[in-house]
Amino acid sequence: MDIDDGESRASTLAAEPVTFARGAAANNRIFLAPLTNTQSHEDGRLSNDEYRWLTLRAKGGFGLTMTCAAHVQAHGKGFPGQLGVFDDRHLNGLSRLADGIREHGSLAIAQLHHAGMRSPRELIGGAPVCPSDNKKTGARGLARSEVLALIEDFVAAAVRCEKAGFDGVEIHGAHGYIICQFLSPVINRRRDEFGGSLANRARLLEAIIDGVRENCGPDFSIGVRLSPERFGLRMQEMLDLARGLMHEAKIDFLDMSLWDVFKEPEEDSFKGKSLLAWFAELARGPVRLCVAGNIRTGADLHAALATGIDAVVVGRTAILHHDFAARVLADPGFVPVDTPVSEDYLLGEGVSQKFIDYLRPRFGMVAER
Repeated sequence: MDIDDGESRASTLAAEPVTFARGAAANNRIFLAPLTNTQSHEDGRLSNDEYRWLTLRAKGGFGLTMTCAAHVQAHGKGFPGQLGVFDDRHLNGLSRLADGIREHGSLAIAQLHHAGMRSPRELIGGAPVCPSDNKKTGARGLARSEVLALIEDFVAAAVRCEKAGFDGVEIHGAHGYIICQFLSPVINRRRDEFGGSLANRARLLEAIIDGVRENCGPDFSIGVRLSPERFGLRMQEMLDLARGLMHEAKIDFLDMSLWDVFKEPEEDSFKGKSLLAWFAELARGPVRLCVAGNIRTGADLHAALATGIDAVVVGRTAILHHDFAARVLADPGFVPVDTPVSEDYLLGEGVSQKFIDYLRPRFGMVAER
């Protein structure tokens, strides 16, 4: 096969629309990851910096643009400058953001989040919460009534996002945050219906999905983000959960955050093929499978799509190039700029000084002054 023909076919695949069982289609298969950026106001209201950061990515060709993790309870705040979805005072900003994303033809998705035991005490003014008491973090276990209130607040946040004009929401069940904490047999030691078996530990997530589906419109998309390992998770359980969510088809897309899509799992019994391969082979019916994790170049992106998944979710490279999606669609072999880059370069890509300060000690992305 001629190289030019291969690149042309790869570009065509990335440019194909992604349809969902419910709601509007994404106009291509390159999605923006939900990235912590610390740019909004401390009360959760949208800032101009966060608006510019996200709408510039929508303008840059991403088929779906997702917000950072937006907390559904004030007590679930996970980082400074976090976008909030827990109060109607956030509605004006959320509406402005949804409109700004959709104006560029990108789907607007809000990620719903609660940090649980990972909420810094200094941000929330007290002890964080967790499925069970946790000595390491000083978190206290939630009472059953508080678990039920947490479900209600996730659902209320989704309703608020729909009212603001978002096309859908993604429920953050990954990265060791509160839903992930419930899923972990190590962290979750509850003895009620929210602890014990995997079915019980997944009950919180299932109840949130059911509540959003019941209280939002029939064309409102629902996604779930999961981690396959770390954070006390078990690979087989995460495969079983992913398979079950897709079989039930109450959600529209599953977003697997794999850290590195091409690496093998950490558990010895699952070595021999990549994390991506383990999840790509699952039957998924009408549910779309998206993956994230160290997808940096056009070649990485097309190698992931070649496994048969439905979309790639891009993070770090989208920080470096607001128009990464458009660049890859025009040039399947696109390679991003070398890092570290200067502050001035990042400012030109719509990354505010607050975001730059957050990035500086991480990822080797920002050059020394």
